[in-house]
Amino acid sequence: MIAGGLADYAVGLIDQKLESHVLHVAKRCVLDTLAAAICGAGVEPVINMIEALEEELDHGKSRLVPSGRLAPVRTAALINGTAAHAMEVDDIFRDGIYHPGPPVISAALSLCQGRSLNGERFLRAVIAGYEISNRVSSVMQPAHYKFWHTTGTIGTIGAAAAVSVALGLDSAQIKNALSNSVTMAAALQQAFTTDSMSKPIHAGHAAEAGATSALLASKGVTGAHGMFEGPRGFGEAMSKDVDWQLALDSLCKEFTICRMTQKNHTCCGHTFAAIDSVLALREKYNLAPDDISTMSVGTYAKGIEICGNPEPGTLYEAKFSLEYTMAAALVIGRVRFAAFTDEMLADPVMREIMAKISCHIDKDAEQAFPNRRSAIVMIRMNSGEEYEHYSPTRKGDPDDPLDDRELEEKFYELCEPVIGLQSAKALCHSVWNLESSDDLSSLLG
Repeated sequence: MIAGGLADYAVGLIDQKLESHVLHVAKRCVLDTLAAAICGAGVEPVINMIEALEEELDHGKSRLVPSGRLAPVRTAALINGTAAHAMEVDDIFRDGIYHPGPPVISAALSLCQGRSLNGERFLRAVIAGYEISNRVSSVMQPAHYKFWHTTGTIGTIGAAAAVSVALGLDSAQIKNALSNSVTMAAALQQAFTTDSMSKPIHAGHAAEAGATSALLASKGVTGAHGMFEGPRGFGEAMSKDVDWQLALDSLCKEFTICRMTQKNHTCCGHTFAAIDSVLALREKYNLAPDDISTMSVGTYAKGIEICGNPEPGTLYEAKFSLEYTMAAALVIGRVRFAAFTDEMLADPVMREIMAKISCHIDKDAEQAFPNRRSAIVMIRMNSGEEYEHYSPTRKGDPDDPLDDRELEEKFYELCEPVIGLQSAKALCHSVWNLESSDDLSSLLG
């Protein structure tokens, strides 16, 4: 029942008239995800993946980001999806604790390039992938997030929906694609706990597995009934008390892609509200590290569970450390790539500030999670003065979004060092005009 209802909705998006603002926010998501993939393409595990899959490259019509190197659809989806999650700068659907961009956009772009489809079909595919997977992620939470990495699990469903719409499948075929994508979904949060390369691969696997499910469905491969709601289905296995009807009932009421978070800091999103509070206090009171006695942050439990790390030993761990990112906000005044260098990791001033920071669960923040990510920061000065700031949301969230100018500034900051200013400008122009493109095969080429 659930797969069929989602499939019927997806079919409608193939030809449905879409308002200009919906297409615009879809392009915002594409711009942000391409920036994430471009800056992530030159780091591990992506470079390792390219070497390991060398025999699969330099043929096909899809392209790797940003090199434009040719690859088959599924290989491009795998590598680009991994790249887009590698640097922790990808978008977020707050209600679902989920990064849809890497799996959905990587899969949709790879298929549209591989089949020489146009920009409008690509945007429709992206919207379908976001709308279906965002809703599934919402009803699966918060229980799903206890063990599972949503981007790797539900991202598989989003990728399957996107590729199905790009292919123009009918309702029965999309139902099969979604059903099979569910049983191919996996990604464990144990990957968060150590400095490994597993976490970004979750996103790439989701893109590849979802694309595979849709491609197989297009040739008649069927899926089992009840894969979402059945007694041994997705909800029972990976969550608790899932209200599947809520996912279906909300389908025609809004476009959730209009409520995306674009990251303002280049680290784990669970640190953002705390960073925003530190930055606000730093600016308001002209704070200097030497003047501070102690700092404390109160936020939701999952944020502390994942990011309460007072002594990160690697740059990867630093991106998942409230203490490190708060210290960087205070010392540098900005938490983007300059905050995550070996020099900053070893900096004695940073280490001194980190040792002064304590974390605790804030009752209000915990009650609001996951629909709102908040934090309250208190700083005590050596003089005895105390300053406090409460961030009820995060800069970049739908209630305090990055505007188009700010989003472009982020795009250039992430892309220019990799591809140069002129190429970045050309790509930015192409994204804002995607609906005018007749053939995506040359994008990035």
